[in-house]
Amino acid sequence: MVPDPPALDTDRLAAWMTQHVPGFRGPLSATKFKGGQSNPTYRLDAPSGTLVLRRKPAGELLASAHAVDREFRVLQALHGRGVPVAEPVALCADDSVIGSMFYLMGFVEGRIFWDPALPEVAVGARAAYYAEVVRVLAAVHAVDPAAAGLADYGKPGSYFSRQIARWTAQYRAAETMRIDAMEHLLAWLPAHCPPDDGCSALVHGDFRIDNLIFHPTEPRVLAVVDWELSTLGHPLADLAYFCMALRLPRNPAIPGLAGMDRDALGIPSEEALLARYAEATGRSRVPDWNFCLAFNFFRLAAIAQGVLKRAEQGNASSEQAQSVGRMARLVAEAGAAMTTGTP
Repeated sequence: MVPDPPALDTDRLAAWMTQHVPGFRGPLSATKFKGGQSNPTYRLDAPSGTLVLRRKPAGELLASAHAVDREFRVLQALHGRGVPVAEPVALCADDSVIGSMFYLMGFVEGRIFWDPALPEVAVGARAAYYAEVVRVLAAVHAVDPAAAGLADYGKPGSYFSRQIARWTAQYRAAETMRIDAMEHLLAWLPAHCPPDDGCSALVHGDFRIDNLIFHPTEPRVLAVVDWELSTLGHPLADLAYFCMALRLPRNPAIPGLAGMDRDALGIPSEEALLARYAEATGRSRVPDWNFCLAFNFFRLAAIAQGVLKRAEQGNASSEQAQSVGRMARLVAEAGAAMTTGTP
């Protein structure tokens, strides 16, 4: 079993919060949330109220990974701008407080759905939840980066080629075994990268249903969380990443909807999701959809491989890290299937 990260030193943390969080009043208690394969996340309870802490994991980390300061920056940029996010409270870059950089944000009371089949929701209501997901994704992509102070949040142009290079390097740095399907993707993706069409927007980078906090009883998103991989990039990358859930195999580590009767489940088809997104944004489906899907399977496999590497090093942030890491091969094989031209 992968060990939990070291317990927070709540005394040192409370002392820091007393100086940097207006109105804070201790004593302080901390409870780690389940999930979160990357940055450990904690609920902080005190007489003055409840907050959430996100920190970098302990131990040796891959370069440019776990950028909680970027998460905090984008929360600051988006709060109050039409994209539902938790309120940013404070950022601490001083590792001596709890052992790594962290930030605090407001606690959002609501529901998180870990299974895209939405078993907790009545069949007839599930389409409304998916419609809300697409609405929120369109709102993210409608943000004017310059107006939000994010003009320099990512490099302009060539998003896919830059991301392929980045995740190739991350995958190689975390590689623990040879995966033939991944080797195929590493060769295929650069050779089939579509020309830069100049389309750029704020992208979340990990837009899936369990990174959304819904209203306790309504199909309404109250907060989009886990902005670690956000940047400026091509909006169709986000859309394809979300649609991967329809094609991922059913697995306890990463529950997908492949092979399930989505009509009976009340889950919209991929075509319906794409049409709703096109209506909301004015962006039509592109002929490189299979590339977008293959790219995202590749990236997810690289992320899973990174989780496995951290599990082997003993500094993964979830006890499910090893099972998630072992998904790298299965996800890469799903990505390789997209390179055959079959929709």
